Amino acid sequence: MSKMFTDPIRHTLNGATMGTRWSALFYAVAGIDPKPVHNALQAEMDEIDAEMSIWKPDSALMLLNAGPVGDWIEVPARLADVLRLALEIGRASGGAFDIGVGDAVNAWGFGPCAADRNLIRDALGTSRQPAHAVVELDPVHAKVRKHAPISIDLNGIAKGYAVDRLAATLSRFDIASGLVGIDGEMRALGLGFDDEPWNVAIESPDIARRAPHSMLALQDAAVATSGDYRHWTVVNGRRLSHTMDPRRGAPLLSSPASVTVVARSCAEADAWATALMVLGPTPGIEVAWRLGLDVLFLLRDASGGFQPMATGPLFSIGRNPNLT
Repeated sequence: MSKMFTDPIRHTLNGATMGTRWSALFYAVAGIDPKPVHNALQAEMDEIDAEMSIWKPDSALMLLNAGPVGDWIEVPARLADVLRLALEIGRASGGAFDIGVGDAVNAWGFGPCAADRNLIRDALGTSRQPAHAVVELDPVHAKVRKHAPISIDLNGIAKGYAVDRLAATLSRFDIASGLVGIDGEMRALGLGFDDEPWNVAIESPDIARRAPHSMLALQDAAVATSGDYRHWTVVNGRRLSHTMDPRRGAPLLSSPASVTVVARSCAEADAWATALMVLGPTPGIEVAWRLGLDVLFLLRDASGGFQPMATGPLFSIGRNPNLT
């Protein structure tokens, strides 16, 4: 069939953010100028990075970390929004998702500095309280008060939130069909080509190569994956994932190979993927089932393969023909 003049035009945009790249694939009416869309998407990413980065000493987050305990500190509205959701998920996960692990992240070399034995000793020796117990938020006035010293790290949620902002920016341009993402965090708007759901690959948690494990069909939903196979450190010959155990102030000693979560927003999916990595498969499945989350765990077996554990209708056999 020949292409009609009124058929939507496919556009692909991308740019730099958070040490990686964002991407936006969308369909729009003929004649739309993609440059203002690109500029708006990049501006959103630059603003979020400037507010929430632990790599920028003058970011709003780092200024909050450096601020005095007990004082109300005004923060940008976006940062307050992310903190609100992070503290909510922290409570709901029983502290498995905890943004108060910034000291441990830096100590073990997953932040701006190399691993430091003295800082590791301090992180392990700290009597740790979860962030939701020591951080008070006034969301109406975008103010934060710390009731104890704490180093906040938003790497488990900021990227997902940024993907949500990409989607919201497309919507401001009346674009209703698109797929936006940063690394493994993706969000689908509407339907894709030929009014079919967007196909998103779930990556196989393979250290040696990048390959899809399965395909997921998405419509008006977001997906995020956390795993132990992309960022790690080696201690005494043992490879440790970048995901922190909030109770210990150290990388997880044992974890699933990966956890994939589908949710309404990418920020929620991102944070819950981290929380479920910490909880592990059996308690994680129970929490996900209770909350109605669609979750896929991939667990390493003795043969070097991966065994799935899943909950939620999206990952049920026969409910999603693209999940194989």
